[in-house]
Amino acid sequence: MPQFQTLPANLPAPVDDGACRHLLHATLPDVALASTQGPAVNLYQLTGWSVIYVYPMTGQPDKALPDGWDSIPGARGCTPQSCGFRDHYAELQQLGAHVFGLSTQTNTYQTEAATRLHLPFALLSDHQFVFAEALQLPTFEVDQMRLTKRVTLLVLNGRIEHYIYPVFPPDQNATQVMDWLTRHV
Repeated sequence: MPQFQTLPANLPAPVDDGACRHLLHATLPDVALASTQGPAVNLYQLTGWSVIYVYPMTGQPDKALPDGWDSIPGARGCTPQSCGFRDHYAELQQLGAHVFGLSTQTNTYQTEAATRLHLPFALLSDHQFVFAEALQLPTFEVDQMRLTKRVTLLVLNGRIEHYIYPVFPPDQNATQVMDWLTRHV
């Protein structure tokens, strides 16, 4: 079984294919998403700063990752990314930001990950691709699964003020977000 907490040294870096250029200043869709922390969350309705890191999928210790997962640029690293946001959660809150992870996995799948990783913030499920399709987020396919590519949205009052794409290395994403917020908030 792979070590989900660490990244391989030879991980291929994703390239900016331009798939997120349209996101700057876009308004979030007015949709409610299942949350690992209780009631559904409508990101459009939140006030203040929100950090939404969109990721392909978290692995589970008892299940193999899709074949070739480590060779897909940008696929590997969801657990280290989530742990980075967990470890910097208090600092992000001090900067006035709500933090959410978002993937197209089911809420049940995400609840297992949130519990196992001791995440103090909610993971949101877009398993029907309503959020992803409304924003035209980039996707890829592997093992007959359609997954979102990794992108981080910095949102103020329902509007995307900045995005990070591609996100690499994923375990440094929380630090990248803190640096940007420190300069712009």
